[in-house]
Amino acid sequence: MDAKLAGGSDRARALALFAAVVEQGSFSGAGRLFEMSPSAVSRAIDRIEARLGVRLLLRSTRALSLTSEGLTYLQAARRILADLDDAEQQIADRGTPRGRLRVNAALAHGRLCVVPLLGEFAALYPEILIDIALTDTLVNVAAGEADVAIRFGPLADSTLTARKLGENRRVIVASPDYLARHGTPRVPDDLHGHNCLNFNFRRVEPVWPFRVDGQDLALSVKGNIEANNGETLGQLAASGVGLARVGCFSVAEELSRGQLVRVLEEFNPGDVELIHAVFVGGAAIPARVRVFVDFLAKHLR
Repeated sequence: MDAKLAGGSDRARALALFAAVVEQGSFSGAGRLFEMSPSAVSRAIDRIEARLGVRLLLRSTRALSLTSEGLTYLQAARRILADLDDAEQQIADRGTPRGRLRVNAALAHGRLCVVPLLGEFAALYPEILIDIALTDTLVNVAAGEADVAIRFGPLADSTLTARKLGENRRVIVASPDYLARHGTPRVPDDLHGHNCLNFNFRRVEPVWPFRVDGQDLALSVKGNIEANNGETLGQLAASGVGLARVGCFSVAEELSRGQLVRVLEEFNPGDVELIHAVFVGGAAIPARVRVFVDFLAKHLR
């Protein structure tokens, strides 16, 4: 064992032994972890120092202390050992669903549709640590910023794998109170006299699509509030502020409770926004990613 440490053929073990000496504060404490005598541990540290040509530890009868070089070596040792553990876990994880799963989802869809599913998924796979981030900012999955991201709309060309999870149909909604005060639009052109709440992204000019007598129509609408997610627009509409054109998922509860009603449905063009899970695919896909995407595909459809 000592010969391996001295010769550097088991470098990871040497790093772990040095880190254990520092963490335990003694050669004897590290020796108990590695089943080595204190003198064998001391000789192993001597040989590391000899190989490096620097003193890593200052020894006294009462304690051990790190030199500045020793502190640098300890930091590097801990980083290397952590990287090694991560690499081994990723390889082992290909067969058994376990480890940290980083999920990125949009704020409204994540809160309303994804988060309610996580308890069931966690019960099915208790060895998976779910790390979910809800944000409307796109993250770079290819660069390792997330393991799985849930995306809406058309996907850009990419080396990532995409799996369809469902579709998001859009509807125009308003509260019964708003319609009682301002009247119910009967045809799309009636919207010119209404407060139409809009998204603050995607289009420079707010446009709502319709189908009139079999022909597609793009109608420019105006309103006094814009927001970056459908849940906020639906909440404003339910409060009687105006009409909103949003995805069904973001106003499902309000529609079921009668806080919102659908407007101009006979002119709805039936356009849908596709929902995908995107991830790094291939033969080496970790089991935790595979089972999570399968779970979403089953439950979100």
